[in-house]
Amino acid sequence: MNRREHKFVEIVWEYYRLHGRHDLPWRKTTDPYRILVSELMLQQTQVERVVPKYQDFIKQFGTARRLAAAPLGIVLKAWQGLGYNRRAKYLWQAAQTIVEMNKGIFPNNESGLRSLPGVGPYTASAIMAFAYNEPVALIETNVRQVFLYHYFSRKEGVHDTDILKLVERTVPAENAREWYWALMDYGSHLKQQYGNLTQKSKHYTKQSKFHGSDRQIRGAIIRILASTTPLTKKKLEKELSFYEAERVTKQLRQLCKECLVTMKKGLYQLA
Repeated sequence: MNRREHKFVEIVWEYYRLHGRHDLPWRKTTDPYRILVSELMLQQTQVERVVPKYQDFIKQFGTARRLAAAPLGIVLKAWQGLGYNRRAKYLWQAAQTIVEMNKGIFPNNESGLRSLPGVGPYTASAIMAFAYNEPVALIETNVRQVFLYHYFSRKEGVHDTDILKLVERTVPAENAREWYWALMDYGSHLKQQYGNLTQKSKHYTKQSKFHGSDRQIRGAIIRILASTTPLTKKKLEKELSFYEAERVTKQLRQLCKECLVTMKKGLYQLA
């Protein structure tokens, strides 16, 4: 590292020492299964919302075997409040893959992790860093925020490959796990102080509006079916009468196609 990079590293560590979120529950484990649970929950969901859901989920499904053995409908009920219900299905499928194909052994390399449902490049790298303390190069929104602030403050359309070069140069060989915690906490702080600098990134995409969206309808269907007995299509549409019936029908059909919802003898319920 050069002098500037050394100074940068000192700034990040100092912030973390004074203000780091040291009590987050997924930072108190190196169990790759629990790290996977936290990573899927944290996708596009605020930390404050995730903490109680993660704790409740781990109480109910503390191991991959327990999760794999549960019906998907029970898993979806436990997931309520987090949104993006496909993530719950991916997690359930990943647990089944670990139990059935890997004999209960969690993969310890990126290619093995990428073979799990719902695990992409970032999630695989995050598990390698947080579970196995490997000095992999990873980038997510808060990490991106930090490097944009310190190295690209006057540039627009910054490509992740340029950021990753700096990530690779600054990640410590012996303490990658805590270094990424520090970057993420510092990045969250910078966002609060200076706004969303990731708009400078070439990869920035504005999150689509949730209110009135198909995603909101899908979530409402799952939520209703999670809290009641099986319903007929007519009763379900009545519960969702504030949406257009055609849109409800379309999303209900899609949820059945994705095997998140099933229909038996004219009654809809969670899978």
